[in-house]
Amino acid sequence: MRWNAQLITHRKEKRIAVYFEKKPELIARIKQLEGSRWSQTLGVWHLPDTFENRIRFKIHTSSPNVPSDEGIAQIDKFKQWMRSRRYSESTITTYSEALKSFLVFYPEKPISEITNEDVIRYNNEYVLEKKFSTSFQNQIVNGIKLFFATVRDTKIEIDKIHRPKREKVLPNVLSKEEVKLILNAHTNIKHKTMLSLIYSCGLRCGELLALRPMHIDSKRNIVLLKNAKGKKDRIAPLSPKILEMLREYYKVCQPTTYLFEGQIKGQPYDARSLQLVLKQALQKTGITKPATLHWLRHSFATHLLESGTDLRYIQELLGHNSSKTTEIYTHVSTKSLQQIRSPFDDL
Repeated sequence: MRWNAQLITHRKEKRIAVYFEKKPELIARIKQLEGSRWSQTLGVWHLPDTFENRIRFKIHTSSPNVPSDEGIAQIDKFKQWMRSRRYSESTITTYSEALKSFLVFYPEKPISEITNEDVIRYNNEYVLEKKFSTSFQNQIVNGIKLFFATVRDTKIEIDKIHRPKREKVLPNVLSKEEVKLILNAHTNIKHKTMLSLIYSCGLRCGELLALRPMHIDSKRNIVLLKNAKGKKDRIAPLSPKILEMLREYYKVCQPTTYLFEGQIKGQPYDARSLQLVLKQALQKTGITKPATLHWLRHSFATHLLESGTDLRYIQELLGHNSSKTTEIYTHVSTKSLQQIRSPFDDL
């Protein structure tokens, strides 16, 4: 990270001050975070003091908001358990901080005496009180469940801890015309190739940035995705147009370790910088939708479905475990809807 953060009180409000080198790309990133503001008086950018932001900027809550000695020991044990199972560092941080906040909520209670009712009370009096998002609440509950599933001598009944009901949010999709405008917005070959590869293969941002030159199999026309989400390998088809673009890009940029590298050779391109590349493309095309890189993946799946591709193949291409995850794209496909005649037209 190229920034430091600390807790401050600004205008009688608890905030997190973020200090970093005043570069345009870093300012653009901080602006994207909800609730970010610039203080002319302090000469610093600052954000709401939330649990999510504390995790994001690695701010550890100081005394007296600390767990008991038993709690601290159990958090360390939990971290070791997750590392031995090769959980990602971001997941380890999220789950251990979630557990920490839970154990701080019950500082005097022995862990062996904690019950399901305590989890419910924590959810109602802490998580809901702080107005965390449903997805973030799910992460917290996942962390607590995982901890108690790996610790003995507890009264917690793991299967009876319920996650919050997920909001049924439809994926955001761009039209083919909008995608074409976005992909053609940049003259920079690297920027254009990265965005095009995400859409043409339905990649997640992390999957794109983890690619190495050896993962492009030009003879079989496939892209090999190593250790994708869920630590699963999968393959994606490589279109002739993309292969041609990749060859041109390779001649110009000559990457060494990763297929797409940043300013430092051998280091992967920065994820936030890639989001900024998309934002610039949106500005150039005049598209006002708040599109993210994941919108390109959603658009890939929806456009495949509309062109008649079987849902099972789309599931494989996206790397979904369950067909139910892929079925959500049937709700945003307009192919069937366009064939429905509105009764209004007959009036």
